[in-house]
Amino acid sequence: MCIAVPGKLLSIEDNTAEVNFNGVRRKVALDLVPQAKKGDYVLVHAGFAITVLESSEAEKTLELFEEIYGHESPEKPEKL
Repeated sequence: MCIAVPGKLLSIEDNTAEVNFNGVRRKVALDLVPQAKKGDYVLVHAGFAITVLESSEAEKTLELFEEIYGHESPEKPEKL
C-alpha cells in the first residue's frame, strides 16, 4: 500500500519545490503539477507532487493524520 501526504509549498526553484510537512521540509519534484505555486497545498508521493489540493481539503486530511497518529503511543512489539 502507498500513501501520499499533503504539504504546503514554501518556495519554487526551476521545477523543484520546498514543501513543509508539519514542520519537516523536503524537496519535491513538480513535474506532474507545473501549475502549482507558492502557498498551495500539494499531495506528495515518492518525492513527486501529484496534485494540487484545495487548502480546506488539505487541512482536513492533516487533521485526520493528527487524529490517527497523534494518539498512538509507542509500545513494545509482541513476542512471537
